[in-house]
Amino acid sequence: MALAGVRVIELAGLAPAPFCGMILADFGASVIRVDRTKMAMNIDTQARGKRSVAINLKTAAGVSLLKKLCVQSDVVLEPYRKGVMEKLGLGPQELLKENPRLIYARLTGYGQNGPLALAAGHDINYLAISGLLSRLGRSTEKPYAPLNLVADFAGGGLSCALGIVLALLERTKSGKGQIVDASMVEGAAYVGSFVWKSHRIGMWNNPRGQNMLDSGAPFYDTYQTSDGKYMAVGAIESQFYKELLKGLELDSAELPEQMSFNDWPKLRHIFTERFASKTLAEWTRIFEGTDACVTPVLSFEEVSSHPHNQQRGSFIKDQSGEESPRPAPVLDRTPAEPCLKADPMVGEHTVEVLQEYGLKAEQIEQLLATGVVESHATKTKLSALFSHECSRYLKNVCSVTPTS
Repeated sequence: MALAGVRVIELAGLAPAPFCGMILADFGASVIRVDRTKMAMNIDTQARGKRSVAINLKTAAGVSLLKKLCVQSDVVLEPYRKGVMEKLGLGPQELLKENPRLIYARLTGYGQNGPLALAAGHDINYLAISGLLSRLGRSTEKPYAPLNLVADFAGGGLSCALGIVLALLERTKSGKGQIVDASMVEGAAYVGSFVWKSHRIGMWNNPRGQNMLDSGAPFYDTYQTSDGKYMAVGAIESQFYKELLKGLELDSAELPEQMSFNDWPKLRHIFTERFASKTLAEWTRIFEGTDACVTPVLSFEEVSSHPHNQQRGSFIKDQSGEESPRPAPVLDRTPAEPCLKADPMVGEHTVEVLQEYGLKAEQIEQLLATGVVESHATKTKLSALFSHECSRYLKNVCSVTPTS
């Protein structure tokens, strides 16, 4: 996979950073999530393909251990407010001194400086400060956030993943790492660049909810069908609009002009009544194979059975049968190969990860005994790992192969 061989240390956090880590894991990176000890479980729903180590960062030994993992990795992904990692002595300046090739990604709501850098917030707050929230919503309603997608995930996790990959690419030229300052406010605003930059061509001259692409236009909206479902309409261009009217069995000569802003309410009423006359299945059949830009609004339960999604394998199921989108985009030579195993338990991979990072069996045993780390791997797995380490130790020291 494209990111095979890249080691990532992800400090456990809420949705945006775990999503960023999952993207990296989906495309081949080895992502180690660092959980706190004494946690029964982690509510990280974006844990696909990751492994978990549980470290007590309230101990000096735990901080020292985390530092060891970080400086031996390619990427550190941390979701904390400014100053948290510095208090632990694990800030980017300290770690980059020991590993100048390290990519240190900091994913926060407001970024690493400015008056709000230390403020709490969530997607809706970041979206508000980005300016985009003021443009979202219908004309008769207050602004609304479209789930927590724009700032948390598009402007946050996805933007941060792009920053990490860019830094990794640049490192192949300079040999140096760098800090990625991923602000969800700025990421959301950047995702909305089209809205900002299309002001000058008059696309957003009207108030919220009264423009072509924000539910103002009757030919760019959703309509309820007779069975209580919805069809999505995006017939902007004139040739697509003609196909829409044809499917609806409407005569353009008897209707107002498509771009007559003052007549949009009348057109919307006509479209609403017409769509309400048939079921979703009937409208789907009518518009299938046309260029009317009319599609059914599918539920989560329906998407994987749609013929297009089915043929492309757009949705996947893990071992438990849980369905989710497959990683995108699709690379033809080195596509993502998402892990379909169950998400990791807290500390499930503590022992094997510490071994990979060079710790000996007796060191790991000491860390476990003193509560610096926790392991929730099965006893059989733990026994096998320690037996392997002991065998290797005996072979190196005694130059003999143990028989039992």
